[in-house]
Amino acid sequence: MEHDVVVVGGGCVGVSTAYHVAGRTDLDVALVEKEHRLAAHQSGRNSGVLHPGFNYEPGTRKAEFAVEGTRRMKAFCDEHGVPCEEVGVVVAARSDAEVRRLDDLAAQADANGVDATVVDGERLRELEPHAAGREALHCPEAASVDAQQYVYALAREARERGVTLHLDTEVASLDRTAGGYSVRTDSGTIDAGVVVNAAGLHADRLAHSVGVGERYHVVPFRGEYYELPPDRRDLVNSMVYPTPDPELPFLGVHYTRRTDGSVIVGPNAVLAFGREAYENTDVDLDDLRDALSYEGFWRLFASPKMLRVAAAELGTSFSKARFAAAARKLVPAVTESDLAPSYAGVRAQVVSRGGDLVKQPVFVEDDDRGVHVLNAVSPGLTCSLPFGDHLAERVEAMA
Repeated sequence: MEHDVVVVGGGCVGVSTAYHVAGRTDLDVALVEKEHRLAAHQSGRNSGVLHPGFNYEPGTRKAEFAVEGTRRMKAFCDEHGVPCEEVGVVVAARSDAEVRRLDDLAAQADANGVDATVVDGERLRELEPHAAGREALHCPEAASVDAQQYVYALAREARERGVTLHLDTEVASLDRTAGGYSVRTDSGTIDAGVVVNAAGLHADRLAHSVGVGERYHVVPFRGEYYELPPDRRDLVNSMVYPTPDPELPFLGVHYTRRTDGSVIVGPNAVLAFGREAYENTDVDLDDLRDALSYEGFWRLFASPKMLRVAAAELGTSFSKARFAAAARKLVPAVTESDLAPSYAGVRAQVVSRGGDLVKQPVFVEDDDRGVHVLNAVSPGLTCSLPFGDHLAERVEAMA
């Protein structure tokens, strides 16, 4: 089997890349996904939030993609009948330091062209009567989208453009050839002129197998969600977020109203003992050994702050009472009995050899033969259309 371009990974970034390559070129494009369905992992197990860009440093690729991605996603969903609700978000500040941080967020929003305003406590309670906070940043542009329906709608459009989908096809390895790559799968070998590695939780391993991106390594973090019962959903009108810590890529437990009217609470951010360990009892020994043998892992957790955060997050995973206590910081009326277990996702958080949590999207090109997406970092869903378009531009230049 042979294709001009093979995209590995059926998540939002991989599908977007295939869609955009097929739209930009006349190349024969295929997408390979190991599961029997698309968006089976990160893309289908997130909160479904479109982050407008107030929380990202101006001038960075993440800020650019988030702002453009929010606009393009809303237009795409409107055109293709994908559920998308512009519910807005409030970022609540409960201390002097958090209030000062709101001013920084408002300045970032302004620099990024995002509509976001600092409001006082009275206005916060008009927007979210049950939220705790002295002040808040209000961003009406934040939206909730059905992520799985979006990925499937994008895949339908990609197929209309001629993209071939190979589901239930797991890539075992990549090998360089004179003409590009040999993609070895459990269903046979596919020859490709150019490969886009968008394999998410396993992208670093595929890249390392051909000597690319070896200073980056995925360390998996599980995010667990609870859900409010229908008779308690009126505690939250939109989305209620804590003021973020600029040193961490995780937002902390928050509230999200989804397109079906449900309200989810979470996620936490727990070190996962496997790249697809969706339960706190799941352990993949190979994945665990892989993480523990990586020097960047130990440098990351040499930080006393990271150790404190890791211990606290682990506590919320094994104790519902602790999770509820974290949730009450934002909405004090929530009780432990209000929280029904929902679902979990695992984030492919890239950590550098120096022990840094990599916060920007990272992709590495491989001698005009391939592009390896090593860090489709949050907000990957929000950024997926412009990110895929950018990757397709690189593929077009290679082909």
